[in-house]
Amino acid sequence: MERYCWNVIKYGNACFPLMTYSEKLTARIESTGSHLCVGIDPRPELTGGDLEGFVFSLIEQTAGYAAAFKPNAAYFEAAGSQGYALLEKLVADIPEQIPVILDVKRGDIGATQAYYAKACFESMKGVDAVTVNPYMGFDSVEPMLSYPGRAVYLLGVTSNPGAEDIELQALADGRQVFQLVADMAGRAGSHEGEVGFVIGLTNAQPGILEVIPDAPLLLPGLGAQGGDLDLLKEAGRKAPVVINVSRGVMTGEGTAADRAQVFRDRISAALA
Repeated sequence: MERYCWNVIKYGNACFPLMTYSEKLTARIESTGSHLCVGIDPRPELTGGDLEGFVFSLIEQTAGYAAAFKPNAAYFEAAGSQGYALLEKLVADIPEQIPVILDVKRGDIGATQAYYAKACFESMKGVDAVTVNPYMGFDSVEPMLSYPGRAVYLLGVTSNPGAEDIELQALADGRQVFQLVADMAGRAGSHEGEVGFVIGLTNAQPGILEVIPDAPLLLPGLGAQGGDLDLLKEAGRKAPVVINVSRGVMTGEGTAADRAQVFRDRISAALA
C-alpha cells in the first residue's frame, strides 16, 4: 500500500482519514516510547556529494527511534529540481506509520496559501503536518486546515535569537505577541485540520506552556542549540509533544542510530 494511503479508507481517488493527526502521532509515540523528531537538514558538507544516499541512510538508521521525521525543504530545494524530486521520493518512502512534518514555514495570503497547501498535502504524497508562519493572520492559515487528518504547526516562540524582535515583544494588555498566535487554536475548531505550535527550547520562558493551548507541540533547539528540557517537567499536557533534533543526530560520535538512541533516551528520562 502506498504510504499516503495509510491511516485512510480509500474509495476511488478519494482518501478518508481513520484518525486525526494527534491520534496518529500519539500512536507512534506509544509504540516506540520515543518523543524524538529526527530533523533532516542535509547540509552539503555532511553528505559527501551523495545527498540521496545520506538522507536514505539517515531514515534507515533512525526509524526505530523516531516519533516523527521533519525534512527541511530548504536543503532539498537548494539542490534544484533534482533535490525537490528527492524530497518527494523521501517523504513517500518514509515508513507509513511514522508521521512526517514538512518544515516549509509557508505563510501567504489566502489564495496563494491554498496552493502551498495543495503542494504540501496533495502533490507531495505522505506529508502529515507542515510548519506555517502565521504572521499574516488567521486567514493565511485557514487554507492549510482544509485537510482532514493533517496538521499545521504555527510558529509560536522560535529557537533563534530574533524571537525577541517580534514573538516575545510585550503587548499593551501585558501579554506577548506569540500569545496572539496561540489564540488561533481556538479559531481552528471548525476546520478539518489541527493546529499545533512550534516552541523553541532555547527561548521558552518559565510558565510559557501555561498560556499555550493543549495542542501538539514541536520543540526545536535541544541538540546543537543547547535547549533545556526542564520546560516540559510537570507540564501535564495531553496532546502529543515531539522534540526535534537535527544536527545532533546527523553528526557526532558513533552512527546516526547511536546518536538517535541517545537523544531518545535523554528525552524519555526528562519526560518521566
